[in-house]
This record gives sequence, C-alpha cells and structure tokens, in this order.
Amino acid sequence: MRKLSPLTIVFAFALAGGIVERANSQNVDPAKALAEIQQKPLSKGPHGEDPALASSVTLTPEELDKIKGLKAKAAIVMHYAGNDWSQAQVTGLKAQFAKMGIDVIAVTDAGFKPEKQVADIETILAQKPQIIVSIPTDPVSTASAYMKASQQGVKLVFMDNVPKGMEAGKDYVSVVSADNAGNGAVAALLMGKFLKGKGQIGLVYHAADFFVTRQRYDAFKKTITANYSAIKIAEEQGIGGPDFSGDGEKAASAILTSHRGVNGIWAVWDVPAEGVISAARSAGADNLIVTCCDLGLNVAIDMAQNGFVKGLGAQRPYDQAVTEALLAGYGLLGKQAPAYVALPALPVTRDNLLEAWKEVYHADAPASIKSSMK
Repeated sequence: MRKLSPLTIVFAFALAGGIVERANSQNVDPAKALAEIQQKPLSKGPHGEDPALASSVTLTPEELDKIKGLKAKAAIVMHYAGNDWSQAQVTGLKAQFAKMGIDVIAVTDAGFKPEKQVADIETILAQKPQIIVSIPTDPVSTASAYMKASQQGVKLVFMDNVPKGMEAGKDYVSVVSADNAGNGAVAALLMGKFLKGKGQIGLVYHAADFFVTRQRYDAFKKTITANYSAIKIAEEQGIGGPDFSGDGEKAASAILTSHRGVNGIWAVWDVPAEGVISAARSAGADNLIVTCCDLGLNVAIDMAQNGFVKGLGAQRPYDQAVTEALLAGYGLLGKQAPAYVALPALPVTRDNLLEAWKEVYHADAPASIKSSMK
C-alpha cells in the first residue's frame, strides 16, 4: 500500500475496555463488543477531532425560516455514484434541503477520478451555489479546487474525507462521517464469530490515499489480530478501481488460488464484496465466510439467501446526509458547527437484515431482499 498523505489516521481504541486493542489473546465476546461499538464511535476525525454526535446538530424553527428566506442553491459533488451508499446520500440530502427551501442545482459523479471531480467543481462554481456538499476523491489533488470554492464564499460540508490544508470553521463548515473504524471492527468481530474463532482469512482493501477506507482496513486488522489469536491473515490484496467489483473478484481469486485453506475474506465495502462472491462461486469455495462494510442491495440479497456474506458493518448514509444538510444551514447562518460529526456503526447479520435496511435507508427492504429471506 502506498504511503498516506499527512492526514493523520487516529482511532479511539481505548473504548470500553479496548475492543480494537485488547491486550490478551482470548477470543472476545462478539455480542458484548458489538453492543459497545454501537454506543460510541471509535473513529476520530481527519485532524484527530473527537466526534460530535449527529443528534447534537439541530436547527430551531426560527433558524429554518431564516434559511428558507435565503433561497439558497446547493450542489452535491460525489466521488462515485455506483453504490447504494452514494444514492442514499443524494436522496437524504435532497429530502432535507427541500425541507429547508434550498434548491439542489447539480449532482455530479467523478467516477473516483480526481481530475473529473476538479472539473465538476469548476463547472458548478459557474452556477454560483451557496453550498457544496462533497466527498473528495483525493485529498491532495482536489484541494485547490475546494479552496477556490471556499474563497468564493461557498459553504462547504464534507462527507468522510477533507482536502489537504483546509481547516474546519475557516475553510469549510464541518465533516460528517460514519464510524468507519467501528465498521471495520464490526466486520472483524463478525468474521471471528462466524469462523468460531479460528481459521485463515484474506483481505481485499482499497489501495488508495482515502481516509475512511484506510480506517476500515486498519481497524479490521487490529481487531482480528488482537482478539482472535487462532485467526491468521494469509494474504492481502489491494484494489484501485474504478471497476471495484471486477477488481475484487480478481483479488479474491488470487487469494483463493494461493491459499487453499482460506476460510474467510473481508472486503472493504459492498461492491468489492460482490466480486469476492463471484470468485468464491467460481472456485467452488462454498463454505467461504465473507464480511464487509456497507449494506448494499446485492450483498443483502446474498445474506438473505444464506450465501457467502454472513455479516457487515453498515453506515447510516441517509442520516449522515440529513446531518450534512443541517450543517450547511449552520454555514449559511454563521452558526458555530462541530468540526467532526460521526454516526455509530450498525452491525448487520441475516437475523436483523430487514430491520437494518429500514434503519439505514429509511425505507422498507425491497422485494428482492424479502423474497430471498424465504
């Protein structure tokens, strides 16, 4: 993996007895540890900030009326739109902005290409928005474009990641994130549970300078190695995209070919996990245990069918989006905002799949998942 930029990766590993860095070699009690993670985010912000809870971000009726009177315009600048997380973000932002009388004038998809995202920002600035909500594809190469927007008075709210050299409260309003360290830890705890505390595993990680996916990867490894002494990491494969499903399949195939005894594979999010599922089917690895981060449709269907995916750590993208929109309102009003807001991880297995889907997406699970449960 290539070296990260100066954005410091920090985790709150001391939570409730040290879920991630447990000093002994005994297997952890997964149920107890998973309950602890849901109480408080493990992650710290990109500059080491302690997380504020999303429930602390509110606007009064009077503040909402003032925002509606501004008739502000907002743009949503995505890194990548090819998964359910991104779609839920856009849906949540549009819904909350509509409640605030803010017009969404553009939604862009950079396809994980920094140069495309820079061009998207330039195009949007010509439309003179008051707000941009975005997730940078690369914290270094996109920084100047975001700084230009900030200097033009645009109120910036970031999802998960922030550009290099920008300061909360000065250059941007706030950053809102899932508990990505917590999601990595959840996926590790569930891997340990379904492997019954022993076996060999492979890891399919995101080989890029991307803050939140690195949080997941680091927390997964630390949680497995600290809590499950009889589970060994046999091989790690990095993927770069943009075909993350195809890359995930190639990476998993390489792991399964090189290590016939592998019992489980972790994937950094749901789309690479889809590739892991394909590789497992092709290899005839019918008993492979797969865990990942993010509750996407295809991994949910596989889980419902008692397939390869046994557990995952889910983000709450709709709630994250609502929080981002509210913080954009803070920016318009000049109201002081927390520098970093995090939403706790949600452990998902087949047992709570339908309830988890509704909690994550604020909608009932689609028929394709419900029918797969039968």
